[in-house]
Amino acid sequence: MAKSNTVFVCSNCGNESSKWFGKCPACNEWNTCYEEKLTTKITNNKTIKETKKPQLLNEVKNQDIIRSSTGFSELDRVLGGGLVKGSLVLLGGEPGIGKSTLILQICDKIKGEGKVLYVSGEESAEQIKMRADRLHINNEDIMFLGETDIDVIENAILQIKPKLVIIDSIQTMYSEDITSSPGSVSQVREITGKIMRICKQAAITTIIIGHVTKDGNIAGPRVLEHMVDTVLYLEGERYFSYRILRGIKNRFGSTNEIGMFEMQDKGICEITNPSSVLLGEREENATGSIVVVSMEGTRPIMVELQALTTQSVFGMPRRNTNGIDYNRLTLLVAVLEKIVGLPLGNQDVYLNVIGGIKLNEPAADLGIILATASSYKNISIPRDTIAIGEVRINRRN
Repeated sequence: MAKSNTVFVCSNCGNESSKWFGKCPACNEWNTCYEEKLTTKITNNKTIKETKKPQLLNEVKNQDIIRSSTGFSELDRVLGGGLVKGSLVLLGGEPGIGKSTLILQICDKIKGEGKVLYVSGEESAEQIKMRADRLHINNEDIMFLGETDIDVIENAILQIKPKLVIIDSIQTMYSEDITSSPGSVSQVREITGKIMRICKQAAITTIIIGHVTKDGNIAGPRVLEHMVDTVLYLEGERYFSYRILRGIKNRFGSTNEIGMFEMQDKGICEITNPSSVLLGEREENATGSIVVVSMEGTRPIMVELQALTTQSVFGMPRRNTNGIDYNRLTLLVAVLEKIVGLPLGNQDVYLNVIGGIKLNEPAADLGIILATASSYKNISIPRDTIAIGEVRINRRN
């Protein structure tokens, strides 16, 4: 016998409620509620579950972490030394950023270490083969499965027992036990839970590819990021060739490291010295240009900042940024007006980070101020100058 009921689910955190809500009581987000119809089976048979006794933490034996290299030193840096056996990795990024390309190249670089099962719910075998031929993939141990039913995928994983499993993407998978459509909060949560149990019990490394929303977050409930062991984001501007791989969560390493790649016609290539690439085409005696240093994990990266100020033709001057937080530029422009005395109230200010890099380093404040002042005064900064410093507002004045 089956009983149907309706629940209201928050798309941000997965909180369920019997009534509609405008503001989620769990995460306080507005307009994230949507309705789902669930079907539960009612049986009179009760099963007795086995109970586990608690044990002392000091009596638990430590297990050695077994890692395997991905073939990319930049990716191994972000992962903390390589893929951990039996781990669950979530890779997110905007459409067309290069997620599937990077994953397919990883499958090729681990050639000879075991079978790889590539499960795709978005592309056919012919499409994957065309991309593999373009990237010159020649690993004979790559197996493809075009399926979205998690039960069929589970049977294939247990039969093949591959070294690596790729799920592309988690939003296309579904379970027959849940009546909601694929990609919903309930489906994503259930599918991720099943994949996690499979990879942990069979000690199979699994990489899940996830879609992102317009806000840049992975689509689905936030519990998805809590369930996996590692969360990676592939960032970059669509019309730039550079890509940044950033670790948001890592149970087996640091989350401060980043990896830098470049998208080329032969696929994604890693960049071992990002500073030389980002500063390779810098012009001589250019006004509004300066080099700043950003600490990304244990590695400092030098990037070029470019600022442009021009007379505003509207009543309200514009502030536009690319790679820098908009509110941060607004604050630093106010510092230039209040403390330094530059009349920027009638000037449009544009700020750009070369290479499509997103800069969050607080020590870049001094570089932003110097670049803006250089453009306004039309005075170039010496080429061998590097700006490092965080700007503080002097409240005594």
